[in-house]
Amino acid sequence: MAQACNLEEVTKLLQLHFQPRLPQRKDWGIGCLGAGFIMRECHLVAYRQAGFRPAAIYSRTYERAYDLAQRFGIPRCYRNLEDLLSDPEVEILDIAVPPDQQPDLIREATKYAAKIRGILAQKPLAMSYRLGREIVELCERCNIRLAVNHNMRYDQSVRALKDLLERGWLGSIVLATIEMRAIPHWMPWAQGLRSLSTFIMSIHHLDTFRFWFGNPERVLASTRPDPRTKFPHRDGINLYILEYDQGCRACAWDDVWTGPCKEGSEGDIYIRWRVEGTEGLARGTIGWPAYPARCPSTLDFTTRQFPGYWFSPRWSEVWFPDAFVGTMAQLLCAVEENCEPEISGRDNLDTLALCEAVLLSAQEHRAVTLDEIRRNPPYEAVCEPRNP
Repeated sequence: MAQACNLEEVTKLLQLHFQPRLPQRKDWGIGCLGAGFIMRECHLVAYRQAGFRPAAIYSRTYERAYDLAQRFGIPRCYRNLEDLLSDPEVEILDIAVPPDQQPDLIREATKYAAKIRGILAQKPLAMSYRLGREIVELCERCNIRLAVNHNMRYDQSVRALKDLLERGWLGSIVLATIEMRAIPHWMPWAQGLRSLSTFIMSIHHLDTFRFWFGNPERVLASTRPDPRTKFPHRDGINLYILEYDQGCRACAWDDVWTGPCKEGSEGDIYIRWRVEGTEGLARGTIGWPAYPARCPSTLDFTTRQFPGYWFSPRWSEVWFPDAFVGTMAQLLCAVEENCEPEISGRDNLDTLALCEAVLLSAQEHRAVTLDEIRRNPPYEAVCEPRNP
């Protein structure tokens, strides 16, 4: 390296903080609701890795829950939700069900507020800002810590960049982009919901922009149906720009089509991000499209502090399933410290507001502010699905 480089400082640069903070106690009794893919391949795998303690599991399909109980050594498998909620060892609820079913489960759980200390809900918390706000306020009244499983915040490159931003190595942010060319596997429950890509896929990137830069002032968006997805929907391919009053612009191309690679052409699948500041530049990839192969996300950055160099820290951890340690850990830390979770339900309302703003902006072809959504959130009927 050039003589101007301070080796100690460079070493610090390459030791970015991307690992989650863990609770002092790891033996909180976790009650698991749901036995689908996310619970099976992500939550329970990550909890076993971290040493957390699932105490009971429930699913409407008992056989699936029983299989997971056997596979992961969960001592109790229940046929009835009420039995799990009243289990004296269940102090934390881990919910992994479709978003239209989640609010009713949270309402039921609040009846057991005397023993349930915290709830980890899936994203989206609800399929509208109005309903999400109702659920947040209910949990606050019952003194239950509500956290939302925005697991992309714990993707290793996303979290490492957050550390880089907090150190100031990139200066004031000018432009940030996320470009997704990937084909999701839409679950059957996605059919018939008021939103497809916005509340299920783009919500990851909208929340990540909030994690990196805070809340934008306004949103401009354009959406169109995805030619491959045959059931009625409006928002398949999403393009949106977030405007920050201090000058930063953040935008994403959420392309779930990517060309006819499932219909015979060659494919070009990836997720890339890039953040440009007045003092430096960072770029990265998200390894998720390669799942189930373990493909770590990446980060490369350069800064005026050390001109002429690109730095490329690397790690072995991956988003799926390793990031799910962090989403549960931040709730457990909040419960034992009696504070708000890092991804609290109250904070998450602004992510739901961004989703609403994308839908409304695309529908009415205008800029939409977050304040507009907060003051007068649309009813779900505003964005009824239509045939592609």
